[in-house]
Amino acid sequence: MPREPIVVTLPDGSTREGMSWETTPMDIANGISKSLAKRLVIAKVNGVLWDTLRPLEGNTNLELLDFETEEGKTVYWHSSAHVLGEACELHFGCHLCNGPPVENGFYYDISVPEEFGRAVSQTDYAPLEHLATKAIKEKQPFQRLELTKEDLLRMFGYNKYKVHLINDKVPDGTSTTVYRCGPLIDLCRGPHVPNTGNITAFAVMKNSASYFLGNPENDSLQRIYGISFPDKKMMAAHKLFLEEAAKRDHRKIGREQELFFFHEMSPGSAFFLPHGTRIYNTLMSFIREQYWQRGFEEVVSPNMFNVNLWKQSGHWDNYKDDMFDLEVEKEKFALKPMNCPGHCLMFGMRDRSYRELPIRFADFGVLHRNEASGALTGLTRVRRFQQDDAHIFCMQSQVKDEMRGALDFMSMVYGTFGFTFALKLSTRPEKFLGEIAVWDQAEQQLRESLDEFGAGWELNPGDGAFYGPKVDITIRDALGREFQCATIQLDFQLPERFHLQFRTGTADEMSGFQRPVIIHRAVLGSVERMIAILTENFAGKWPLWLSPRQVMVVPVTGVVYEYAEKVKQQLHEAGYFVDVDVSADTLNKKIRNAEIAQYNFICVVGAQEMEEGSVNVRCRDD
Repeated sequence: MPREPIVVTLPDGSTREGMSWETTPMDIANGISKSLAKRLVIAKVNGVLWDTLRPLEGNTNLELLDFETEEGKTVYWHSSAHVLGEACELHFGCHLCNGPPVENGFYYDISVPEEFGRAVSQTDYAPLEHLATKAIKEKQPFQRLELTKEDLLRMFGYNKYKVHLINDKVPDGTSTTVYRCGPLIDLCRGPHVPNTGNITAFAVMKNSASYFLGNPENDSLQRIYGISFPDKKMMAAHKLFLEEAAKRDHRKIGREQELFFFHEMSPGSAFFLPHGTRIYNTLMSFIREQYWQRGFEEVVSPNMFNVNLWKQSGHWDNYKDDMFDLEVEKEKFALKPMNCPGHCLMFGMRDRSYRELPIRFADFGVLHRNEASGALTGLTRVRRFQQDDAHIFCMQSQVKDEMRGALDFMSMVYGTFGFTFALKLSTRPEKFLGEIAVWDQAEQQLRESLDEFGAGWELNPGDGAFYGPKVDITIRDALGREFQCATIQLDFQLPERFHLQFRTGTADEMSGFQRPVIIHRAVLGSVERMIAILTENFAGKWPLWLSPRQVMVVPVTGVVYEYAEKVKQQLHEAGYFVDVDVSADTLNKKIRNAEIAQYNFICVVGAQEMEEGSVNVRCRDD
């Protein structure tokens, strides 16, 4: 390629001169500062991620990204997955399948040969880390090579999983890239860090079973997870964080506090015990109080519908694999995974007038989603759950006010929990229903609503629901972890599909009809998942209003047992969850047991308290 002078423009508007097909992003970084070049993970050239040692091809807008950026982390962990793949091939003699970066690190799915004699276990972690460390010390360069589909099929002919991916992802007559580091050559679009030496700290974290392409009908594989950082202090801090997270694990606390459990007789469906049900009901009562104040009407809808409903709504084509279906009297039915189609039937059951709008239907109905067994994780990923689900049917002129109300509702609830939150506007995905002009209008209304809310927001292109754009709300808990719970979605499609309409306020009210707009909204989201998040956020130390164990009455001696029961009854009648410890334990042991059980208040009663009609109160948080 001919070398020509080029101009490289940086984000601050400054420029650098270079030569096409010769100057690399790393050259530019070195020209700015050695420390920047050392931190550099990946470049962005005219908006496209680019290897730092790959020559620039022309005049360029250049961004230099380090590990602290989301895209930098993704590339860093993707490169680390290749190092893990290299270690797996050497250690197991396995076939590699897929090795992507994920939210907190990376993994590789592998097919372990029968001659290895066993599945992956923790005893393999140290040998894998040793091989990875060796590759890192060798500073193996990541070399990019473009190959035709025919060459790729010959190169990976020994690996049926790679052959499947090539045939599925690479069109005939085209080419794609592979990357090499050391002895590993892997099918990959890249980009990557310059060499394995850029990876400073590397650890294998856990392993599990998986299926090829996530399909239970395909081969069973072994999945190995890892994490890496450009600084050993970051690795130490991460492991410390994991130790604290393990202490707060909602599954652990759920067992210890007898809140809920799971059973193989109903995978993915939680059994909530009395104390867990107290939390569940308190959360729903909290939301119900807000519904009352904010003009929502609670409804009850069926759990099972004929699949024709889901075909009409569009969910069957887009969601049927995640639904439980069954045959009833030679017709196919499905358990509902969401409430919106049923609420559309409710809106459409009679003529509606503009005078009735907005109509706000709220529904705590039981939902079922056919999650893969390998994806089930405590309360955070279940098959049976309930949501604080609501659908607002309104006129287009009411959308802004309703959006403002939905955002205020969300802000109040999360503020009560002590969560901070971030907002993202997710726009039209590749697979969508309806006309682009309608989507553009909906997205503009959401932009204006978010601007008026004033909390700041980010654009998340292409991640909207198939029926409309949405606002995703990400909360941050006490450990700084992020969770996506609430969602507010604008929907112009379901009213069309269900032929919903209302009489307009024209001079002749009988002559005009319009389609309503539907706003889908949930604040808690799945109540089960929110309980998991709250359990870990509070580390099992529930605030008084949400606590399943609010007061423990501790009698000093048997002489005051009757008085202790009287105190319990008075507090019970006042609406508190109260217990009395009449065990044979010592006073100190009783108090300690109540503290360990996380009772908010311990009321000690003896002869003096009985005589005075009082209690001696100890507060858990003092």
